[in-house]
Amino acid sequence: MRRYRYEIDNVRAHLRSLWAVIAIQVVIIAALWFGWSRAPERLTVHIPPDLRSGAVLTVNEVSPPNVYAFAFYIFQQLNRWPEDGATDYGRAIFRVSPYLTPRYRADLIAELEQKGRQGELAYRVRGVQEVSGHGYEERRVDLLNEDAWIVWLDLDLLESVKGMTVKRTAIRYPLRVVRYAVDLETNPWGLALDGFGAEGPRRLTDAELDDGGADGGA
Repeated sequence: MRRYRYEIDNVRAHLRSLWAVIAIQVVIIAALWFGWSRAPERLTVHIPPDLRSGAVLTVNEVSPPNVYAFAFYIFQQLNRWPEDGATDYGRAIFRVSPYLTPRYRADLIAELEQKGRQGELAYRVRGVQEVSGHGYEERRVDLLNEDAWIVWLDLDLLESVKGMTVKRTAIRYPLRVVRYAVDLETNPWGLALDGFGAEGPRRLTDAELDDGGADGGA
């Protein structure tokens, strides 16, 4: 009889240990579920273009080459008028609007209306391209804070009207780029152009064209 009692006690002790294990597993599962529920649905990781020496990446950290590439691509699209600036400029603003801050978009629309009233857009074809030898360098991206940068773009501005070239000028554009992750569905970069920094665009001198640098605040 005593032996059966010992067996019953052993079974009960085993059941208690099993319940303890189950309780621990429930706690672990609840903790994992809580962590999963708090995790963001999407993560943006900006991978630098040159990984030959490796890279340590953190979520939402934007490397200077990516900031430069973003600014150049969006600004080039904004200034691409393939047929008629009177219609192409407005379409370009609308097309890249997710990559513009509301303030800069309003400035561009005001410029569009002003140029339209002055007749500066009709039949005008425009494009910009990087000045040869003036591509990305570390000094072309100034970090203002963890959410804002100034990107110095040296671009050839090309304009023609009815097939006749009216402008071909090398210009330095100090573009302000800010973190702008308000809608990652339409703007996966999480960045936006915010107008011009410093003193605004200016023509490059012959010395600067030969040098290729971006020193001295443009």
